[in-house]
Amino acid sequence: MAGLAIERCVPCRGGEPPLAESEIAALLPHVPQWQTLQQDGILRLHRVFKFKNYIQAVEFTNKIAAIADLEDHHPLIVLEWGKVTVQWWTHAVKGLHKNDFIMAAKTDALFARGNNP
Repeated sequence: MAGLAIERCVPCRGGEPPLAESEIAALLPHVPQWQTLQQDGILRLHRVFKFKNYIQAVEFTNKIAAIADLEDHHPLIVLEWGKVTVQWWTHAVKGLHKNDFIMAAKTDALFARGNNP
């Protein structure tokens, strides 16, 4: 599973169940800086990225938007001065899907490629 960041998202249909706790526990070590967060009754992956200034945060946000569009899987992104908060979850399953872990890994890879302070 080391190549999670190079995997592609698969189309998700409603009616599929979200990942089981055991599946989430198996995937979380591959995105160790992400936490699970329950919001509005839905489990999500959550991480805060820090930057030296607003422009770096905006540039990172735009890079996330580009990969999200390529994968047709879109996160909640909160942009602030020097900080970007990202949440991944799958609306169609009302919880976490493997796609969310793939996208978390892709987000981490973007950050590691020089977007960090």
